[in-house]
Amino acid sequence: MATTADFRNGLCLEHNNELYTIVEFQHVKPGKGGAFVRTKLKNLKSGKVINHTFNAGAKVNLARVERRPYQFLYKDDTGYHFMHNETFEQVTIQEDIITSPELIKEGQGVEITFHADTETPLTCEPPPFVELEVTYTEPGIKGNTATNTLKPATVETGAAINVPLFVNNGERIKVDTRSKEYSERAKK
Repeated sequence: MATTADFRNGLCLEHNNELYTIVEFQHVKPGKGGAFVRTKLKNLKSGKVINHTFNAGAKVNLARVERRPYQFLYKDDTGYHFMHNETFEQVTIQEDIITSPELIKEGQGVEITFHADTETPLTCEPPPFVELEVTYTEPGIKGNTATNTLKPATVETGAAINVPLFVNNGERIKVDTRSKEYSERAKK
C-alpha cells in the first residue's frame, strides 16, 4: 500500500482492477477545501490514457512490474518470439502489446515489462530509435535537399516510412519507433 505522497512518473498501480502507470501527476492545494492529486494514468493492457483525481493521502495498491532486456528472434503463426539476454529463456508475445512491431528486425534488443506477481508480459518496447536499411524508394533528384517534401520508402522489415527526397535505396536511416517517422540518416 502506498499513498498519493508516493506518486512519481512511471509508478505502476492497481486502479479499478486494472494495471496503470502514472504518466503525469500534479498535487493541487486549493484555497478552499481539501488538497487532491490530479493524474494521467496509462492502462498497461490497452494503452488508453485516462484522467483521474485522487484525494490527498488516499491509499493505492502498487503493482510490482519488472523491465527485462530481451532480443527479438523471429515471428511465426503463434506470435513474436523473444529471448532473455542473460538467462536465454524464450517467451512468445502477441502483436497487440508490442510497440511498433513492424519496425523490429531479427536480433533487435527490446525491453519487455512483466507483472512480477503473475509473470505475464504487459508491454514490449523497442529502443526509441532503430537503424534500418531502405530496400525500395523512388530515386532522388539532385538538388532536392532544401524542401520538406517526403516520399514513401520500404525498409528492410517491410514497413513503409515517409523519407525526404534525397534518401536512396541501400541507405541506412534512423526511424523513431514512437512516431514511426524518419529521423535522420544513420552515421557510418
